[in-house]
Order: sequence, then structure tokens, then C-alpha cells
Amino acid sequence: MIVWYGGAVEPKTSRQRAPEPSERVRDAERTKRRLLEAALTEFAANGYAGARVSAIAERAGVNKQLVSYYFGGKEGLYRAIQREWLDRERDQADRDLPPDELMRWYLGQNLADPRIVRLVLWQALAGDGPDEETQEEIEAEQERMRGRQAHGEIDTDLDPAAVQLAMMGMVFAPVVFSRTARRLFGVGIDAPEFETRYGDTLSRILARLAAAPEHHPEGDHP
Repeated sequence: MIVWYGGAVEPKTSRQRAPEPSERVRDAERTKRRLLEAALTEFAANGYAGARVSAIAERAGVNKQLVSYYFGGKEGLYRAIQREWLDRERDQADRDLPPDELMRWYLGQNLADPRIVRLVLWQALAGDGPDEETQEEIEAEQERMRGRQAHGEIDTDLDPAAVQLAMMGMVFAPVVFSRTARRLFGVGIDAPEFETRYGDTLSRILARLAAAPEHHPEGDHP
């Protein structure tokens, strides 16, 4: 509709519609997701101590005050990243898979997004940043490893803690030594052929950790 104001013709503007509650929720979730993604990149690049809230907000394209609003500050944001990974690990990693298949899952995750590995490296090298993983979760992993030994998947002569640490090292190694990996394999760690070749070798290594079947001389029976 056209209305007259002192001889000038101006369009009549309608009042802006207030967003529905569901729209506000979706906007909040999108903002939190952008902050989590930006923070993971910033923490992976600079560590906990070196990361800046202003840089995270700039990456996310939001006001830095929203970090405190949604996460309670830098530490809360860091913990949220860790907890999100631990939740995804719990929900998506089938702990009942054979060791080699479980390792292939972790390898695929690390190669697809190396930022979590870099976050762990910063924790180890700089000793900074809170740790969201609990002692109970670590002990539960050890209990699962002992269960694998009981089922013959891992030799009982091997220390389960050492085996778990070695397995973590094997799936972290391509990210940690990405330049060396490129020289050794002739392709980057983001190449599908690298994941196939390296993963196949990991599977063969893990197969050798299994308990050897008992051998009974001919004519003897258990």
C-alpha cells in the first residue's frame, strides 16, 4: 500500500515478525555448532593456552560474549569439545568389533579430521587444558582389553595397558608424522590409498597379537 507523507510517496512497512521459539532454538544450536567447530580448529592450531576467545568468535562469525553465554567461557568450550568426541566415540565405535576393525574405525576418524589428534598432542607437549576423560572411563577400557585377552583376541602374555597405548600410537602416528608418512608412502595421509595400505598393515600386526591356538600332537585330545 502507498501512503502520502507531506507529498512524498513511501511504501508502508510491516512490523517484523518475532521469531518462533523453535526458530530461536535452531539459531542457538547453529551458533553453538559454529563455535565448537571454530574452537576445535583454534585449539588444534594453538593449544589451550595459546587459543584466544576473540579468535574463536571471529572464526565462528559471532560475538565473543556468546562463548560465555553458551559455554561459560574458554574452559567450558574446551571441555565441550572433549565431551563431544567422547560421546561420539561411545555412540559410534562398536567396542565389540574385533581389534583390527576397531582400529580401522579410529584410523578413519583421525585421517578424516586430524584436529582431535593435534588437540591431544598439545595436551601432552604443553601440559595445558583440562581433561574431560575420567579415570573410570580409562579403567573401563582396560577391562574391555582384559576381556579380549580372555577371548583369545589378545595374547594373555601381553600387558593390556601397553597394548592399549601401542594401539593408540599406531592410529595417531600418521597425523603426528604426516611429513614422514608422505615420504614413506608417496602420498599424503588424506589419500584413500594411504588409509587402505596403512590400515591393512595394522590389521595384520594386530592379528599377530592374538593368542596362538593350542597345538595338540596327533592322536592327543584336550
